Amino acid sequence: MRLFVALDLPWSLRLTLAHLAAAGIPGARWVPPENYHLTLRFIGETPGYRAEDIDHALSALRARGFSLTLAGVGTFAKGGRSTALWMGVERNPQLDHLQNKIETALQRCGLEPERRRFQPHVTLARLDNVVEGKLVSFVQAHNLFHAEPMPVEHFTLFSSQLGKEASVYTPEVEYPLA
Repeated sequence: MRLFVALDLPWSLRLTLAHLAAAGIPGARWVPPENYHLTLRFIGETPGYRAEDIDHALSALRARGFSLTLAGVGTFAKGGRSTALWMGVERNPQLDHLQNKIETALQRCGLEPERRRFQPHVTLARLDNVVEGKLVSFVQAHNLFHAEPMPVEHFTLFSSQLGKEASVYTPEVEYPLA
């Protein structure tokens, strides 16, 4: 199984984000709204016995619920080329705390530490040979975007199956927050 831990987004927020895609950017492959999420920890290919260990580790985790606000857009780049367009997250100590607890729990059950620094975001589009001017215009036009705060009452262990058009994400287990 290919696994990751993430926050699911309310459908109303997904529709708001999907509306941004209507602007269109040549070379952008927009993520379908059903796949919008905020990754807390990518795990990757995992054998069944390890998935069970991961579930036990995450089930034991205790943290409080909180509110989260999506705000601003930006891009990730590799080798000077933009590779992804994302919606950012307002700075949030409770989110950082939850992500740290998840990382610690997963390391305790034998996973290697995550090497990348946690940068909370929701991927909106994958970018292949985009017209940089159009991308810059989109970012400038939506950089002040500010969603309504969303309650975070649980986090989810997802499985992922790669598909032709888009991956299929399946919620496997939801873990409640107090």
